[in-house]
Amino acid sequence: MYQCKRGGPVLAIEIILHTHNFTCFDSWRKFAAYSGIVPYPHQSGSSINWKTKIHPFCDKRLKSLLTMGAISAMKCDIGLKLYYEKRIQEGKPKMSVINIIRNKLIARVFAVVNRGTPYVMIDKYAA
Repeated sequence: MYQCKRGGPVLAIEIILHTHNFTCFDSWRKFAAYSGIVPYPHQSGSSINWKTKIHPFCDKRLKSLLTMGAISAMKCDIGLKLYYEKRIQEGKPKMSVINIIRNKLIARVFAVVNRGTPYVMIDKYAA
């Protein structure tokens, strides 16, 4: 089986450095907000609503590494690839789906660290 090892170590080091070895952030959602990949509502008052937007103030290097990691993960992880293709067929914008995958990657990293066990690819055991 093909294994992707393109930018994984660089992204892992950046995440460890930004989280101070996973002591600064209580949850993956807070780290995702810090990384600039959480969409926020964009509205004026109570009646004027626009599409949700990502906040412009973030660490651009970390955000770009997460994007490259998400693209690499889509090529290597069959489950993420199928998810990406399904969402694109539903008519979702490509960057919106990549943003969802970036959030999934952060959630997986924090789950593995909190659990204290190595990551297990469930696709291998699916019937």
